[in-house]
Amino acid sequence: MRSDVIEATRSKLSDQLGHEGLQATNRRKPSCQRSGETGCSSKDQKVTAVVQQCKRDEGKSPQTSTPLEGKVCSNFVSTPVLNPVRLKKAKALAEEAVKMHKVFSVQGPYPVVRAALRARGWVEQRAHRPNQRHRNNLEKEQDQDGLYDLMCRLVQNEMVYFYWTNRRDAINTNSLQKEQITNHFAKAGSLTTKVGLCVNLRNLHWFDSADPDTFFPRCYRLGEQDEKPAFIEDYRRTACTSFLKYIVEREQSVQKEGTSHNILAVRKQSKLQTSPVVLSQMINSALKVCQQFLESPEHRDIDTHLETPLTEEEWAEFISVYYRVVHEGAEIENSNHFVTCCKAMLQRLAEVSPQLDIDGIHNIWIIKPGAKSRGRGIKCARHLDQILSLVDGASTLRTKTKWVVQKYLERPLLVHGTKFDVRQWFLVTVWNPLTVWFYKKCYLRFSTQPYSLDTLDSSVHLCNNSIQKHLTPSQQRHRGIPADNMWSDDQFRTFLSSQGQEAQWQTVAVPGMKKAVIHALQTTQDLMESRKNTFELYGADFMFGHNLCPWLIEINASPTMAHSTPVTARLCTAVQEDTLRVVLDRRTDRSASTGDFQLIYRQEAVDVPLFVGVNLLVEGLNIRRRSSLPPAQSHNRSAPNRSIKEKELRAEKVKTLPKIFLKRADAQLKDMSREVPPPCLPLPHESPQPAPESSQRAPFKTFSLHLPKIGTSIHLPISANSHSVIL
Repeated sequence: MRSDVIEATRSKLSDQLGHEGLQATNRRKPSCQRSGETGCSSKDQKVTAVVQQCKRDEGKSPQTSTPLEGKVCSNFVSTPVLNPVRLKKAKALAEEAVKMHKVFSVQGPYPVVRAALRARGWVEQRAHRPNQRHRNNLEKEQDQDGLYDLMCRLVQNEMVYFYWTNRRDAINTNSLQKEQITNHFAKAGSLTTKVGLCVNLRNLHWFDSADPDTFFPRCYRLGEQDEKPAFIEDYRRTACTSFLKYIVEREQSVQKEGTSHNILAVRKQSKLQTSPVVLSQMINSALKVCQQFLESPEHRDIDTHLETPLTEEEWAEFISVYYRVVHEGAEIENSNHFVTCCKAMLQRLAEVSPQLDIDGIHNIWIIKPGAKSRGRGIKCARHLDQILSLVDGASTLRTKTKWVVQKYLERPLLVHGTKFDVRQWFLVTVWNPLTVWFYKKCYLRFSTQPYSLDTLDSSVHLCNNSIQKHLTPSQQRHRGIPADNMWSDDQFRTFLSSQGQEAQWQTVAVPGMKKAVIHALQTTQDLMESRKNTFELYGADFMFGHNLCPWLIEINASPTMAHSTPVTARLCTAVQEDTLRVVLDRRTDRSASTGDFQLIYRQEAVDVPLFVGVNLLVEGLNIRRRSSLPPAQSHNRSAPNRSIKEKELRAEKVKTLPKIFLKRADAQLKDMSREVPPPCLPLPHESPQPAPESSQRAPFKTFSLHLPKIGTSIHLPISANSHSVIL
């Protein structure tokens, strides 16, 4: 083996010397040709000298060996040598980790998870050896002697007991063993996609008495033909309610300004020179549509005719006038005498429509791809034909992408005139029984532009950090909003305190977010694939109304843990560490700290049905029909073996006949025995007697035994050689 090492060293040094002395060799080439092989063999002589030195130092340790002179000697000594002491220590630690089932694998940029697991004595099984230039600074500081890197190599072929990945399909959960832990549930698309959330929350009434319209803006799937008419009806009805609110709010704004309708009409006339809109017909149509909507929940519209309140031509005219008045600011006639009836209708609608306040007056809807994240492909629109054109105008979008359209919150809570949303984490450790942990900390994401409905640009209405980080904050935005567009929940509570709403954070906002999360999980529970030793961390996005009522927008799987800002650097680190406290530390110690995670819901155990799904298959064999009488057995065969329990059960069922019946039956048997000698049949308690070889068995003969007070005749088999009867 030593000769192999020397030979490899000889080859390596030969290549090195050849590369370093290439130019010198080319310059000496003429002299080499004149001197023959003597001058050209100098390189081999140097390599031979190094090998001979290695042989002399064979018994010396690397620390005490005498260094060779020259550049070749320096390169040879600097080659890393495996320390037997360090190898023994790494092997012992690796074996201990394998014995304690502490081998993990992390796929993705999660240095916090790696460091937290390593602090607990876990060893990572790496897919490939990390490049030293791209290693995290924390890992370099913790592994200066390279001991942990050696331990990771020693567990390459061991079983992994903890998986943390950033993609659900990175691990096939069906191939995992029971003791292996993973951070993703299978089939979670019904919760983490916009289409799945839209469909499942409609079934909330089967699980809870809550109304999804109180925390989730109404949503429709444009690609489904049965939901497209429902969306059109909702858009038209929202246009009616928006028009009524426009009339009421216009009157209120006029009273605050102290101006008359004529002055306001002159202002609008200067912008748009059109004839005033006749309000009577518009308001009557809007009131008629709203009245029908109020009657439908009470089922008072069952006996009425099925015709719509407006025809298609009337709807087209109404929507056109609505655009002119609300969107374009067309002039309208004096509406003072219409305000009272409009207010009364809006008050009735507020009792049955929880989203009336957030709807606004512009009828804006947000169109989203059903299965994309980070704000990709999201658009806002306020015209019906523009929304429908996304599906009707391009058939490929309907087949390849599932679009959902959701009512936009036109009147959200603003911070210094800027829109924001909230990223809230929660953890699911078990699906059956459903167990939910809610994180006490969250953070806000701001848009870079002041909030305005005059434009529908994404820089104003989308708060995703993946979009806003590429934009420059507006100069008109309030200076209180940071340049990195993020706030912690503590900073937000300070702002609420300045607005006199600090108490509503704990009484309205937080309880509302908890209920929304629980309801979303309840409607998805039956569709999820529950597996033990599995958990998942989700990120829910919320917006708030003026009263701090939370509205669930979407739920994200694998929420980003990037340290993009000082806020996320602190909170994302904390939530990863606290997640490991819940899923690892609490497994061995129920009193262990769970950090900022709070257990908010634990369901009672539910029995899972044997088969789940609509495609059921039944397999089996046909059962033959039994004959009325058992086949006659040969007299030389023994009775079938029966268990003692079976005999006892049959004995209990058999009832003895009265003695008078038995005497009459015995007399009839004696008369019959004179005519035909019956063969001997054994009694149940007697062993069968073998028949003589010369005798032949006589055929059975039946007779009717007439018993008093018995409605049917009993046919008994009679033997030719015995008077016994089988009952």
